[in-house]
Amino acid sequence: MRSMGVAERRARVGVRHRLAMPERSDDVNAIVRSLVVLHATDPATVFLSVAARSRGVEPGHVEKALYEDRTLLRMLAMRRTMFVAPVELVPALQASCADALAHKQRRTYGRFIELAEVVEGDVSAWLGEVEAETHAALLARGSATGAQLSKLVPRLRTQVDTAPGKSYSKPNSITTWVLVILGAEGRIVRGRPNGSWGSSQYTWAPIESWLPEGIPVVAAEQARAELVRKWLYAFGPAPVSDIKWWTGWTLGEVRKTLAQLDTVEVDLGGETGLVLADDLDPVPTPDPWISLLPALDPTPMGWQSRDWYLGPHAPALFDRNGNVGPTIWCDGRIVGGWAQRPDGEIVWRLLEDIGSEAESRIESEAARLTTWYGEVRPIPRFRTPLERELTT
Repeated sequence: MRSMGVAERRARVGVRHRLAMPERSDDVNAIVRSLVVLHATDPATVFLSVAARSRGVEPGHVEKALYEDRTLLRMLAMRRTMFVAPVELVPALQASCADALAHKQRRTYGRFIELAEVVEGDVSAWLGEVEAETHAALLARGSATGAQLSKLVPRLRTQVDTAPGKSYSKPNSITTWVLVILGAEGRIVRGRPNGSWGSSQYTWAPIESWLPEGIPVVAAEQARAELVRKWLYAFGPAPVSDIKWWTGWTLGEVRKTLAQLDTVEVDLGGETGLVLADDLDPVPTPDPWISLLPALDPTPMGWQSRDWYLGPHAPALFDRNGNVGPTIWCDGRIVGGWAQRPDGEIVWRLLEDIGSEAESRIESEAARLTTWYGEVRPIPRFRTPLERELTT
């Protein structure tokens, strides 16, 4: 069995994830493709993940790709998580993840509406009518916020109490539910936010604004194979458990998908991993590098088994739900964390000794980030222990 140890995996991170200086790019779309998708639960992550892997990219370049060129698109996919994806990958993400999510969310929300007894007759048919009317309103208007849509489509203001009789009971309109379903179905998409690039107050647009013919339909099996193949190239070698965790699929679905791909088992140092059969050549170790990655960046969130790059630092850098905060990387491993203070200063703390030369590179990266942020002060959605300490 071919051995692919920690050193080789760390070299791949530096090269494949565009973190080593020679691998950085000013092509926003190429950066996203290098990581398959970017985490977008926290809006700022998208921009800061690109910043960490580029040389001269500015926030406006990312906005151009998202909202003018429309070569990137926000969507719910793996693990019901928000991602930014290249448009050519959207059909695979839709068929492999989002379709099942849409079905689940419609069933859940439909059940809440049924229990609340606010609709007479067939709830599923009624909900379908509201979805169609909302999509039609967006097609006619071009874009709108949820509040604007609720004025255009009165039934979106239908109030539902999901916890009747409870002390925390609070009826809410179904606007967000309908938008989630339509987004998961691939019929609408999150557009430009109101505010800076760190804002989460999005407008909505019909999918036709990005893809005039809608999302092409592909078979789920084909879609899963395409997604795993891209993930293995970017994140492999890795154990099957990491693929299962990242995709959110059942073990049976993962194994069925892997049977379609030509993969090879490799020794990860006491654990068996998989790599694409045509990707066995060693990746040359890049020159020493430093990177400051944002909260929820796709690199630290790419694997469930993290000891080989995280070491003992999880309590300081992850919250209790497994969300990572801002991290400092040195040659393929996490060595500390950083944060932006309210005055804009980038502050950081090392959790292990990496030498004075590496620390100088951290100072350079921090200075670059300070300029990149400008006047924007986004607060990570999930606060982690070290990030909180550094900002108080």
